[in-house]
Amino acid sequence: MQALIFGGIETIVHSSVADPQILQDTDAIVQITLSGICGSDLHVYHGRETGLDDGTVMGHEFVGTVIETGSAVKKFTKGARVLSPFTTSCGECFYCRIGLTCRCEKGNLFGWVQSGHGLHGAQAQYIRVPMADTTLISLSNDLNEEKGLLLGDIFSTGYFCAENAGVNERGTYAVIGCGPVGLMAVVAAKHLGAENLFAIDYSNERLQMAEQFGAIPINPSLVDAKKTIMNATNGRGADAVMEVVGSSDALRLAIVLLRPGGTISSVGVHTAKNFSFSPGEAYDKNLVYKIGRCPAHYYAEKLLREEVIQRYPVENIITHHFTLDKGARAYEVFDKKLDNCIKTVLHP
Repeated sequence: MQALIFGGIETIVHSSVADPQILQDTDAIVQITLSGICGSDLHVYHGRETGLDDGTVMGHEFVGTVIETGSAVKKFTKGARVLSPFTTSCGECFYCRIGLTCRCEKGNLFGWVQSGHGLHGAQAQYIRVPMADTTLISLSNDLNEEKGLLLGDIFSTGYFCAENAGVNERGTYAVIGCGPVGLMAVVAAKHLGAENLFAIDYSNERLQMAEQFGAIPINPSLVDAKKTIMNATNGRGADAVMEVVGSSDALRLAIVLLRPGGTISSVGVHTAKNFSFSPGEAYDKNLVYKIGRCPAHYYAEKLLREEVIQRYPVENIITHHFTLDKGARAYEVFDKKLDNCIKTVLHP
């Protein structure tokens, strides 16, 4: 099959690789119809996360059609349209039972093979899905592939971020970073009732989309973000800040904007060795800090069941489409935000 593989730092290679095979009777093989490039893929791309084997098929966002199943797979049959979270989950362990499916005791992240162990990813024509019955989610005919793709990762992550922030109709909130996850956090925060919601980014194009989704845009290169938030809250600061960038500067800004007793909800993938605020600053703020990977399977099912994703045009954030053979260019466009790129997807 054709796939995009990791060839070293800032090197994505379009290559022929072996087709995935059924290895366990709980496996399924999915023919991919749409995959995505995620911001966390760029951590590997730039070498901020190390250990990935050269030759690993990249990516963890996908939708597709089941073409083969192991003998123990009961929920899905050949021809089923499916979406997938970015991690596998068993549905039975302690963490799965409490809804923290991203920390399943048997789970793995798609697109991460290290020292020969792990799972190849989704930027390919086909993918092997272990524990298919409890990993895959049915994609109904009335839900388009773009919504399904976003539900498997970034929309669920944005909603998780807003929910962890305790968003309701009474507070004042800020989202730092209007990339794909940040924009989904804006949508989620508005859905949860936020009336006073600010979105902070240096890109006017991304701020325009945040404004379309209901946020008040702030470009820190043009206005003072802290002064704006303080003026809106009688000098207190935001009740919660949603930090979706995963950088020390973003986390630093979050604590600056936050009122005492407020919450920072952080879903950006952090690779720094230390926090950009001190324990003393956290103490003086009476800070509530929530951070971590989204349990995407739990949230994808919840958001489908509650018909949340069906209500909003979240697919509008997809600005660029590429075929797999143009994968290196797709990474470059997404990474450098060329041509006002927000979200890039790949077609086999």
